Amino acid sequence: MKRKKKEIVEVLSVARGDRRTLSNVPDPEQIRMQTDRRGSKAETQSEQERNDTLQLERLRLLSLRYMADFEVTMTGPRQTKKTASRGKAADISSTGILVAVEPDKGQYVVGQIVNMRFQIPPGTMPEGFESSVKLDAVLVRTFTREADGQERLMLAFEFVKPLTSYFQRKRWGYSVYTASGALFLAVGLIMLLRVESILYFKYNLLLYLYSLTAAAFLLTRYLFGALYREVPINRHYTPGVSIIIPCFNEQEWIHRTILSCVNQDYPIEKLEIIVVDDKSLDNSAARIQEVIELIHKEAERYSTKERVKFHVLEENGGKRVALVKGVEMAKHNLVVFVDSDSFLEPTAIRHLVQPFQDPRMGGVAGRTDVENKFTNTITKLQTVRYYIAFRIMKAAESYFDSVTCLSGPLSCYRKDLILQHRDAWLNQKFLGQPATFGDDRSMTNFILRTHRTGYQDSAICSTIVPSDTKVFLKQQMRWKRSWLRESLRAGGFIWRKEPFMALFFYIGLVVPIAAPVIVLYNLGYVPLVHHVFPGTFLMGLLMMALLMSLAHLMFRKSRLWVFGLVFCIFYELVLLWQMPVAWVTFWKSTWGTRETPQDIEARLRKEARRNKNKKRIGLGQ
Repeated sequence: MKRKKKEIVEVLSVARGDRRTLSNVPDPEQIRMQTDRRGSKAETQSEQERNDTLQLERLRLLSLRYMADFEVTMTGPRQTKKTASRGKAADISSTGILVAVEPDKGQYVVGQIVNMRFQIPPGTMPEGFESSVKLDAVLVRTFTREADGQERLMLAFEFVKPLTSYFQRKRWGYSVYTASGALFLAVGLIMLLRVESILYFKYNLLLYLYSLTAAAFLLTRYLFGALYREVPINRHYTPGVSIIIPCFNEQEWIHRTILSCVNQDYPIEKLEIIVVDDKSLDNSAARIQEVIELIHKEAERYSTKERVKFHVLEENGGKRVALVKGVEMAKHNLVVFVDSDSFLEPTAIRHLVQPFQDPRMGGVAGRTDVENKFTNTITKLQTVRYYIAFRIMKAAESYFDSVTCLSGPLSCYRKDLILQHRDAWLNQKFLGQPATFGDDRSMTNFILRTHRTGYQDSAICSTIVPSDTKVFLKQQMRWKRSWLRESLRAGGFIWRKEPFMALFFYIGLVVPIAAPVIVLYNLGYVPLVHHVFPGTFLMGLLMMALLMSLAHLMFRKSRLWVFGLVFCIFYELVLLWQMPVAWVTFWKSTWGTRETPQDIEARLRKEARRNKNKKRIGLGQ
């Protein structure tokens, strides 16, 4: 589905709505089971299988239907390509497809098998499904439906094999084997290049020491990311959880965020949702009230009136104030922070809480995927970057129970720890300026000082990322400033953690800061002064970029893997040079992507200076 926002068309995959608003919430009266009726054959499952989380999740993903709008060619037993029937897909799942045709076009008999050919457009289904399909299907049902003022015959087909199995044989299997082999080759080439660094070590100590250190840092991230294993589901462990959703000027997405948080496969008596509006200037408050009333109409047996709460702050206080207010209202011992433009998978909370079986665990991050991944090149770049940042980088840190950033879209904390650090968090200053962003890294530092922090890869949410280049660059600058500020804070205590983790934390701090100098030296100084083409350096960059792209291809089996290479080029040409700016401006407290009080104050100061200059020019004339 396509939606407009700031003149950019956002491409989103949209699941077809269930008749029930809360289709994944466990029914306390057992009126209807959670497994989807389509494609799951739930009636034949044993009670033990119904209670198996992985089985239920597999069935749900198989039966989840997505809205579609693409051409479908259907060839029957007595038809040729020239006489084949054509229709338009109305929705599609991994197990079947619904096709609209004109009523007088062809004879269709329930039970007949046809060969179907179609191309799934990017954004219609989850990442990895964007491909051509040629597959047999059985017609299981026909009915009529009116669309655009015309009557259409609807044909419901069930594929002879799920699309997941079809793609595993046709494309996904090859992707895994190809990516795995290429990854080993890329790692081997990187190691060979580092051997050269050792040979030339005596000619430029600092340069080749940096080269060796950076390569070792990156390779170990991928190594420990591969070794990472999440905490498995314990069906008997369901602690009380309060989800806090801070909202400021998010009227477009907040309804979907709230619904995804309420619609969780989690015991209803142990899950509450608290929405805190930070005195939004748009229609967010009314939108929140509207979706809450819709939820209440679903059924009294879900106890939503007791579990879903809404609070509006008297004045705009910032995201931290909104989060703290939500924590103070929370009745459960675990609190989950969810951004107002992020959407949780139905099993996200159940997965997210599992590491808290360890009493030393203070906070856990879930995985964040990009929701609007197919909108344009900027969102495709972020799709690959997000996945590697979580599945590789955070997973590697979680191997040592020391995740350095519990990201804002989805993270869980012990409530008593948030309250313990509440005042320091709210009143945090850096170089005399209020710390208004980087709240996730800041709270992580408070938690990590005394407790463990982890990552759960199956606790999944998706988020809307910037699709406008200017907004994206402002976001990246803000992140670099907060990373620099909070990394300096963490450097004061991280040495007390696991030694190997601490070593690579400090390396990970030095490498990005020094990177602009190294790139300038290799791509500027060496060619101009020594007249040597930096082939080895460029080859090293290419191999590092391939690691990102091939890892994405191996795990996600998606055609977007090539954008990992594009991202690395974009990083070297553009994003890398934000770092020197961050060095000298990391005290700034403006967001740049939203009108916080600090942004308004900065804008008014800029306007005052502009008016003053205009008056000065006028007097001079």
